[in-house]
Amino acid sequence: MKVVILAGGLGTRISEETSLRPKPMVEIGGKPLLWHIMKIYSAQGFHDFVICLGYRGYMIKEYFTNYALHMSDVTIDVQKHSLKVHQNLSEPWKVTLVDTGMDTMTGGRLKRVADYVKDETFFLTYGDGLGNVDLKALLSLHRKKKALATLTAIQAPSRFGKLVIEHGLATDFREKVAGDSGWINGGFFVVEPQALSFIPNDSTPWEDAPLQRLAREGRLAAYRHQDFWHCMDTLRDKTHLDGLWASGKAPWKIWK
Repeated sequence: MKVVILAGGLGTRISEETSLRPKPMVEIGGKPLLWHIMKIYSAQGFHDFVICLGYRGYMIKEYFTNYALHMSDVTIDVQKHSLKVHQNLSEPWKVTLVDTGMDTMTGGRLKRVADYVKDETFFLTYGDGLGNVDLKALLSLHRKKKALATLTAIQAPSRFGKLVIEHGLATDFREKVAGDSGWINGGFFVVEPQALSFIPNDSTPWEDAPLQRLAREGRLAAYRHQDFWHCMDTLRDKTHLDGLWASGKAPWKIWK
């Protein structure tokens, strides 16, 4: 199965990092966020990627063109114009990089890669979310429900602490609690190619009319993921994810 990754947005909420590079290339533990996402899929047996490029997409192209140089020691003989790669730490990946436009919305980007997914079921995710999602369980639910699309539903931590007041007294206070909010779209989709017909044009967000129509018609399934998930929207998110990686206990690191 192919894995489509949306990696073309501007990432304005983390402009401290994205003024010079696309959000999926912001580094967590010295590796691009995109690399972490691809490792999640690859660790579970899915190695064929289609990446939807937009803002500064050339940086992602350059990264994969020179992947061996990024990941290995090299010896460069300037006089002989030769290069030797040591300890070639490559991945079993096939990566298709598609320019889907600067201002194209998420649905439009997805529709633009229709020729690369053809008539096969495929995975789809955002280029800024990490999670230890069980992809085979997700796929199994998708097939069981015979859905045109299945999203991964997560319960993000509430943004604020919870305060209970009775008779003018604060009887309970809890800081931000994981799973204390409702279910939301966490990405990590499985999609049938027929679902792309629900996207009319480049200006269509995948999350608006297409998913809403699929839901109304009973063709959108939801896989409940109750373990780790985190989106990198802000600099605070990046700092948090960096800290988890540095601790050696990053929950999304399901590979050895």
